[in-house]
Amino acid sequence: MSLLGSMTTAISGLAAQARALGHVSDNVANSQTVGFKRTDTNFTNWLTRSNLRVNLPGSVEARPDYTNTVQGTIEQVENPLAMAIAGQGFFSVSQSRGGSGADVIFDDRQMFTRAGDFAMDRDGYMVNGSGYYLEGWTMLASGQPDRTSLAPIRISELVYNPVPTSSIDLAANLPSNVDAVAAIPAAAPWAPAEDPVSSVIQIYDALGNQQQVTLDWWRLDTDTWRLRITPENDTTNPADGRFVDVQFGGQIAAGPPVVNAAPGTISSITTRANATGTTPAPSEAGDNAFLGFAVDYGYGNQDVQINLGGFGVPTGLTMYAGTEYSVRDLSQDGVPLGAYNGVTIRENGDVAVNYDNGQTRIVARVPIVAFNDPDKLQKLDGQAFLRTVESGEARVTDASTNGVGKLVTNSVERSNVDIAAEFSKLILAQRAYTSNTRIVTASDEMLQDTINMKR
Repeated sequence: MSLLGSMTTAISGLAAQARALGHVSDNVANSQTVGFKRTDTNFTNWLTRSNLRVNLPGSVEARPDYTNTVQGTIEQVENPLAMAIAGQGFFSVSQSRGGSGADVIFDDRQMFTRAGDFAMDRDGYMVNGSGYYLEGWTMLASGQPDRTSLAPIRISELVYNPVPTSSIDLAANLPSNVDAVAAIPAAAPWAPAEDPVSSVIQIYDALGNQQQVTLDWWRLDTDTWRLRITPENDTTNPADGRFVDVQFGGQIAAGPPVVNAAPGTISSITTRANATGTTPAPSEAGDNAFLGFAVDYGYGNQDVQINLGGFGVPTGLTMYAGTEYSVRDLSQDGVPLGAYNGVTIRENGDVAVNYDNGQTRIVARVPIVAFNDPDKLQKLDGQAFLRTVESGEARVTDASTNGVGKLVTNSVERSNVDIAAEFSKLILAQRAYTSNTRIVTASDEMLQDTINMKR
């Protein structure tokens, strides 16, 4: 090989070390960049000719060696929308090409990132520090995510509409050690003269207004109690009131087979006046025991069901020993008007919008995208990547499933750059570069001596 070839080899070494120095420079500059993945250097030797008799040096090439699979340090932050991935996988993101609000135009390309420093922008989208929009699955009416497509997550539901009460759960014990009433009126309204044992619950109408319902109980005989339901402000206000008799113990159904309720548990419910949706005695113990009534607060009929537990089982309403009426649970499913009160990300990726009425609405779920060879992804500006043929297809899946990492909320993944290691690489690149310059100098001097031989 000629001296000129030796010089060419040394020059390729200079170029390779310069490129390695560029990788080190890029790594050090991004040592504090969220989600940044460092680039190492892989040196490749290209030969001119090599066998057992002769070896002619060729050149060296510095290729980037990506570390997309190397985990960076996960650090907790105060941002409630920030997320990090512990393990393999990426967030699916998209880029805006203009527009605002619901009219934002997004790039058709699907991009990926590990930079999870997301925050809500003025249009309600979740955007990270590099301007990429987080994508996720929208939620179906069934409460399950629609896994057929990904779309930028937008939080625009700032009001939680009121929900009128449709169900009341009552768990209480009617005291068995109290006397029955002296007399039962023969005609409407069937309310005995004695004072009842009572409980009051607040329910909600169609506009979210709070309304009061009073439940009054009288013991008629050994095993029977009479219930009067009194909804306040009800426009229907039936003259005979709303009355139901509840029987405890004894036979549940005529059979066959004959099924008896355990003492102190409900065996039958009998409607007396203006109570709708009453459940007759079922054929076996354990069936739900409930009764119903309708009210009108000026916005149309509102049907309400009172759940009393089960027939023949000691759940919900019972009659056991005691002299006082004790309520264990009296709750309802109505919801008043709610205003936006913040957003949280759950560990399964659910994006939950919180309201000041205590309710939560799940608007989307954040999946994790995995690749067979993430190191072959194409790098983009802002710690983002594009899929390539070499990386394999993008597999979109739930967090912590199918081998992908899990979400760590209120956290970000820091750069995987190690400053000490980069400085070591810097020293090596500098020394190697200097050594190659010496070879260039030596080759030049030898070429000069060759030229001077003809003098």
